Amino acid sequence: MVGPESTKRPTMGDVAKLAGVSRKTVSRVYNSEPTVAEELVAKVRIAADQLNYKMNLVASDLRRSGGRPSTIGLLIQDVSNEFSASIFRSVEDVAEQFGVTVLASNLDESAERERELTSILIARRVDGLLIVPAGLDQSYLANEQRSGMPFVFLDRPPHLVLADTVLSDNENGSFNGVTHLIEHGHRRIAFIGETGTHEPARQRFDGYRVALQHATIPVDSNIIRQDLQSETDAERAIIEIMATNSPPTAVFSAHNRLTKGVVKGLRTMGVERTVALVGFDDFELAYLLQPAVTVVAQDPATIGRVGAEKLFKRIHGDHSPVGTQIVPTTLIPRGSGEISAPRRPSSVAR
Repeated sequence: MVGPESTKRPTMGDVAKLAGVSRKTVSRVYNSEPTVAEELVAKVRIAADQLNYKMNLVASDLRRSGGRPSTIGLLIQDVSNEFSASIFRSVEDVAEQFGVTVLASNLDESAERERELTSILIARRVDGLLIVPAGLDQSYLANEQRSGMPFVFLDRPPHLVLADTVLSDNENGSFNGVTHLIEHGHRRIAFIGETGTHEPARQRFDGYRVALQHATIPVDSNIIRQDLQSETDAERAIIEIMATNSPPTAVFSAHNRLTKGVVKGLRTMGVERTVALVGFDDFELAYLLQPAVTVVAQDPATIGRVGAEKLFKRIHGDHSPVGTQIVPTTLIPRGSGEISAPRRPSSVAR
């Protein structure tokens, strides 16, 4: 696994020196001027590849003097989601303190888009990148990291590269949410979750599973649905589960997008006031529903702030060992998670 050790990022002058040509020649090659001899073009390209040089696409007069950064990049999943939007705003607030612009874009859970946009932002010579990764292999960043580009990962850890990471306390948050349902008498608790390829999704399922085990409640695959992507997926899943011969009395939904679908499904079945619900991560207007939705709230504002502050420390020369910071979650009881399990009918004396 690649570490964070870095050297000075290569410059046009470094390419010119290695290729044995002038800086002007390198510039002409990158500007695709037709008058440059083919052998010189080849020398420049070979030298650039050896140094892993990428041309700065930002005009030099836009760069701040004194080595101060001018732009950072932020790659998030979907700014229309409250979680991503809160991270974005928090990063912007920190960047504003340094007089820095944030170049942000959505990844939409696409590993290919992650690579493409990362490459574009690096080519624009951003001074650092904050990433909520979509893919499961970030080793493509190794050369840039060695060249001095700082990266900080948010919400999900990187794979095959070592970098600073800021995460929610996913497993404990899920454990607390499911335990809350158990404390209200529930023993058949459905699980509605995302794809298990991302570590937060796995951690949330682990928290669900461990909470059941602590209460000596068997894990029943018949009331577990994973690999769901949308509100519609979650709505269909919970309707299917509730229509079984032994439906759950409570539901734990592991993502705010899925929780919205669960709410719709329970309402469609007419059981929103009798089946308890706890969702992982808050969402807009959750407190206005009837019943209001009990959630395990993440703190995306803190995730964004801590990540941005760490990135600027790296930009300004912090070479301390990389680390992972865990941001606590908070259980917010609102009503749906406090619906008690139906009492079992008492036996009749004979």
